[in-house]
Amino acid sequence: MTVLVTGVAGFIGFHVAQALLERGERVIGVDNLNDYYEVSLKEARLDILRHRRGFDFHRLDIADRDAVQALFKSEPDINRVVHLAAQAGVRYSLINPYAYVRSNVEGHVVLLEASRTLPRLDHFVYASSSSVYGANTKLPFSVEDRTDNPVSLYAATKKSMEAISHSYAHIYGLPLTGLRFFTVYGPWGRPDMAAFIFTRKILAGEPIPVFNHGEMRRDFTYIDDIVSGVLACLDHPPAGEGGASRLYNIGNHRSEALTDFIALIEGALGIKATVELLPMQPGDVKETYADIEATRRDFGFEPTTTIAEGIPRLIAWYRDYYGA
Repeated sequence: MTVLVTGVAGFIGFHVAQALLERGERVIGVDNLNDYYEVSLKEARLDILRHRRGFDFHRLDIADRDAVQALFKSEPDINRVVHLAAQAGVRYSLINPYAYVRSNVEGHVVLLEASRTLPRLDHFVYASSSSVYGANTKLPFSVEDRTDNPVSLYAATKKSMEAISHSYAHIYGLPLTGLRFFTVYGPWGRPDMAAFIFTRKILAGEPIPVFNHGEMRRDFTYIDDIVSGVLACLDHPPAGEGGASRLYNIGNHRSEALTDFIALIEGALGIKATVELLPMQPGDVKETYADIEATRRDFGFEPTTTIAEGIPRLIAWYRDYYGA
């Protein structure tokens, strides 16, 4: 198999590419290495992949139509796509909304258009987000729930990706699956995510920002479980002739108190945090919780890593990577 992985220098893309290479797939990775967060971390991930047999890298912007079309023309053997490139982060969408429309909406259309030219596309899997559920109060969140009231531009762009995918599956017969990821954490994680921010600030002796005065819950999902879900889904394309558009939740199926998450970081670091309690941020939600029954049923997804196991692994990596 030849698999195109977009966002390959990113947190999830890096881990997915590693797993694909370990099972003998050829991986074509693309990334624009933007400076949304420290480029050195992306380069470090990419350096590991570059030393792996079967990996080819192309630095390009997925919204660049000419560059993407040229890549697909030069690589007609691509038969699977794992589209993970995106402008991430809820808070940054308040500052730079145009980046989200370009990357998440325009970039998605560019990739779908290019994928239509492939001689044999088995499956196109793309990253959506639990953010699409908005301020839904019914828990756990099910893929059957309505998602037409996003509370952030980031969520709106992810919802747009889902709607666009549905139309491409219907019109062009493409096999498309969107995965709604729930709060991913772990080694090589993103510096703009809570686990990373808390760890860095606690080690620096700085107060950690805790929103909604600590009354927050999240379905924290360890990176290894995310990768298992992505690969299991990739290996189970929609059945039957013609295209189909499907959606699944990829979460830990546990809604954990943010205060418990912080306590585990404190324990792994051996340092008590100074907490700055703040009001809810615009675009944020109080609780997330994934219903994964369909994911279990259709491709055997079963998360195994609790936050009590995952947080110490993250802290061990952080101390090693940053010499902290």
